Amino acid sequence: MQLDLGFARRQFPAFSVPELADKAFFENAGGSYACGQVIDRLTRFYRERKVQPYAPYAAAEAGGAEMDEARARLAAMMGVKTHELSFGPSTTQNAYVLAQAVRRWLKPGEAIVVTDQDHEANSGPWRRLAEDGVEVREWTIDPATGHLDPDRLGPLLADGRVRLVCFPHCSNVVAEINPVAGIVAMAHAAGAAACVDGVSYAPHGIPDVGALGADIYLFSAYKTYGPHQGIMAIREELGMALPNQGHCFNGDTLYKRFTPAGPDHAQVAASAGIADYFDALHAHHFAPEPDAAKRAAAVHDLMRAQEVAVCQPLLDYLAARNDVRLIGPRDAGARAPTVAVDLGRAAEPVSVALAEHGINCWAGDFYAVRPLTAMGIDPAVGVLRLSMVHYTSAEDVARLIGALERVL
Repeated sequence: MQLDLGFARRQFPAFSVPELADKAFFENAGGSYACGQVIDRLTRFYRERKVQPYAPYAAAEAGGAEMDEARARLAAMMGVKTHELSFGPSTTQNAYVLAQAVRRWLKPGEAIVVTDQDHEANSGPWRRLAEDGVEVREWTIDPATGHLDPDRLGPLLADGRVRLVCFPHCSNVVAEINPVAGIVAMAHAAGAAACVDGVSYAPHGIPDVGALGADIYLFSAYKTYGPHQGIMAIREELGMALPNQGHCFNGDTLYKRFTPAGPDHAQVAASAGIADYFDALHAHHFAPEPDAAKRAAAVHDLMRAQEVAVCQPLLDYLAARNDVRLIGPRDAGARAPTVAVDLGRAAEPVSVALAEHGINCWAGDFYAVRPLTAMGIDPAVGVLRLSMVHYTSAEDVARLIGALERVL
């Protein structure tokens, strides 16, 4: 089955905005366009339901029901229980709250593992635990390729003192898709839980967290066609073992334990629009399927096939040049379509030049200071990042390659 690109793009009002319609958008990893279903739900909530939810009158009941709908439908897509899904203001803040819980949960002599492939959101909060005496072990990448080798994890787990392994589904600059299920299995075999940063992967298809086995899975709705919310799945066994970070009277409710403040009601409710969009794609391309996780899996594969097809020509073009360094795999099937390029010089002026040719992208360190430094790239110089999702067209990529020919 091939993605009906026209149908997909019609779901995004941004493609009809004059200032955007004639541009090729390659900054999706910084934040995707919002689908119309999300925008409609957000607008409706503010117009009709912007009251304290769950109160005993119609507008409040409707607002609360829509918030519950978002949690239930996204959890079903991810293969987790409804109460295992939480919302928060961002993935960075969600990770920070979780780190405070883990700090109190760990016993003297226990350790955690972090990587130097991560965005700072799934690195900094955990590393700060060292200030309280927690041993933080670093699982390092290959400095030439950025590859995170599972064989390097084994020795870090060997003494049985690690309680948590934090790693990305894929990096926001390396983009190689890590073998999450296998890494989680290694962690579990050593008596550790696994926290997976899925921010750079989820926009390319909502993962089946239940099948992956992750104890914690984090991603950002605003990079997954939705509002500016962080979404986190926390499996019940670990979530109820960690100390409550919410109000004392909410401690018995899993999805409230890691939300210290009240959630953004409107944005939580609008997140149901992500499920609406995925279901619209499924209904347009496939026969009816009652199981939400199976629908999500089919749409995941549909998205990935489109992305692989449009991304490969860009990878081939960049790999053939001898004046730039392509970060991550050259095979589009092995990576997310987030393409970082080391130019050997300041990257931001090139993104400025590309904008003059109708290419909307950016350059910098993208909060990935640790992986860039590990690969010998000065974060102050940064990389040019060209990021796609399923609605990126082959014509967009051809236009980008033409613009790169002129500005590099």
